[in-house]
Amino acid sequence: GAEGSTLMSYFSKKQIQALKPKITFSTLRDLQCPVLQSNELQGKPEESCSTEELFEWLGAVWNQVSLDNKSSSFLSTYCCPQPNMMVEKAFLCTITGFIIPEKIIRLLEQLCCYFGEPKLAYWLTLTVHGFADSPVSWRESEHGFHKGGENLYNFVIFRNLDYWLQMAVGTNDDCPP
Repeated sequence: GAEGSTLMSYFSKKQIQALKPKITFSTLRDLQCPVLQSNELQGKPEESCSTEELFEWLGAVWNQVSLDNKSSSFLSTYCCPQPNMMVEKAFLCTITGFIIPEKIIRLLEQLCCYFGEPKLAYWLTLTVHGFADSPVSWRESEHGFHKGGENLYNFVIFRNLDYWLQMAVGTNDDCPP
């Protein structure tokens, strides 16, 4: 309406413009993935990996750390936790920008629909990172920025639609209720 056009003209006079989120897709080939069981948060030796092992593995994948544990690597000797399985193709989609909670909920709903058709995947994940310098971390709580400004949550959704929710916050923040 009229108020919206007034607001837009104000921002354009100040040379402020809206930015669309940046979306990137990549295909990861021959990726070792942890074996997960939806009812085993702590994992079981030789049967499934724990939530902590998955979270660490996801960090390595997002940061494109080599998972082959070669002794000649200067960066990392990290390898995929045991037990694991080789996945021929995995898809990684990264959306960078300000995304409102309603869009995140819609994306989560769409990801759950993925299992509506027969698929080979046993699980998938959605991770949402907050901005390190955000003034608010969870709900109305002030974001305590000391060193890292961690502020993220991760859904792991299984074929049977069970899910895990992992949250990480900085040392000066409280986890949401």
